[in-house]
Amino acid sequence: MMFRFFLVACILLVSACTEVQYAAHMSKEFGGTLGSALPPSGQQGNFKVGKPYKVDGRTYTPREQYDLVETGIASWYGPGFHGKRTASGEKFDKHELTAAHRTLQMPSLVRVTNLDNGRSVIVRINDRGPFKRSRVIDVSEKAAELLGFKNIGTAKVRLEVLQQESLRLAQLARQGVNPEHYQTALAEPVSYEKPASYETASLEPVARQSLTAPSEVGAPLQTSLPGHLRDGEFYPDPVVMERPVTATRIYVQAGSFGVYDNALRLRDRLMAISNATVQQTEVRGQTFYRVRVGPAASVEEADELLSRVVNSGHGDAMIVVE
Repeated sequence: MMFRFFLVACILLVSACTEVQYAAHMSKEFGGTLGSALPPSGQQGNFKVGKPYKVDGRTYTPREQYDLVETGIASWYGPGFHGKRTASGEKFDKHELTAAHRTLQMPSLVRVTNLDNGRSVIVRINDRGPFKRSRVIDVSEKAAELLGFKNIGTAKVRLEVLQQESLRLAQLARQGVNPEHYQTALAEPVSYEKPASYETASLEPVARQSLTAPSEVGAPLQTSLPGHLRDGEFYPDPVVMERPVTATRIYVQAGSFGVYDNALRLRDRLMAISNATVQQTEVRGQTFYRVRVGPAASVEEADELLSRVVNSGHGDAMIVVE
């Protein structure tokens, strides 16, 4: 009981100025993905997916995803965790371009675009988090600086997994390839069998021999990804790209249904909280009806709106940016 009290007290006292998710990193200190054993000190990180785990009553299911695209709110972490072990087993360096994601395989390479200013950088996923419901990724201090939101604390972002590079990096990590060959190997073509859907994706790593080439991702890479090696790990170089910026809005998505009437009933219940709408979308030829509340005028308003939706009984609600 005393330990639980102490842990809760610590969480409440941590400053939120940089949106550090203390509970997430406490879990990393106690074993990476909430209970798994950390590698011995000095051992290099390797390929890792991990088992489902629960934080604050919510279950997260890690899985391999090489075509993931998502939007949301990014935060950053740095000084308090510099030099500590990440969920992948390597040491966290606030000066490198790395990030924490709740479910993506480690390592994987993700382009993060700040939807407020158009800046984008590539980060390598090597940690778990963030575990604040309203955040989609927790980037390093250096990444936040390059993306232009270090002083603000948060940003509306778009995440895109780099398929070919992430697949190559995963294969190298599985095979124990000499790190000196990472950059040249990343330039080699690799094939990938796209899963039927996120919902049915296997929780186990995809076997290397099962990879086959779909037409949309079969083109070979012509150049290696700019990066460098340190302690046997590949790190993307701090290359910032400028992308077109369009107007974006923040919503709280409370649910997604295959039956319109079910979405309509949820929308009507949520009208007591704020303006709620049903949006139709097509995903791999299947029609879904998403129930969204908003838009919110700011990240702070979206956080409050999400809290109200979750407290009304919709624990899987999340923030999206469009």
